[in-house]
Amino acid sequence: MAEQASDNNGSRLTERGRATRERILRAAADMMYVKGVSSTTLDEVRAASGTSKSQLYRHYPDKDALVRDVVALQAAELLERQHQLLRRLNSLRGLERWRDAVVEHNALRNGAYGCPLGSLASELTDQDEEVRKAIARYFDTWEGMLAAGLVRMKDSGVLRADANAGELATGLMAALQGGYLLAQTARDVKPMRIALDMAIGQVKAYALPAEDGSPPEEGTGGR
Repeated sequence: MAEQASDNNGSRLTERGRATRERILRAAADMMYVKGVSSTTLDEVRAASGTSKSQLYRHYPDKDALVRDVVALQAAELLERQHQLLRRLNSLRGLERWRDAVVEHNALRNGAYGCPLGSLASELTDQDEEVRKAIARYFDTWEGMLAAGLVRMKDSGVLRADANAGELATGLMAALQGGYLLAQTARDVKPMRIALDMAIGQVKAYALPAEDGSPPEEGTGGR
């Protein structure tokens, strides 16, 4: 990625070199998301990024090195989007807004290609143990954002004290990833919304009655 100071051979990168590396990486990420990792070749990445073979192999001597950086790039961008959606989550309405945001974003392609991280996981976790561990950490981070929001909901009296934030977050994540897969095969986000609605319904089962005079809703954190 652009902020990296050296290539995979340990050589220092110039500004031009960083730009070339970023172009290769972005082209690979886009192609692997649409076509899949196994169906994307280095020659296709080279052509799409407008680089020579010597440039490509200087930055990425083999496909495995490129795939690892693609996973890191997709995870970083996805987790940043999720952080923006979930960092102030503290209400059931905020949880519904998160659902709306992820469903609407997936609807832009009619559900095609699935979750950027989940799609990589389905292809790579049985092939590369290092990648599997990295993806597991990324999913843990994502799930942790949901759990943190649920803990805030418990602390503010939205959810009962016996609500298990970790388990509920796992249920939300499972519904989300299953929803991505069903939407991908159906080319329709309706199954994704249904799955998330059911998971959110389980969260709502732990809700305490709303008190009169509660503050007005503000953004994702509004109650």
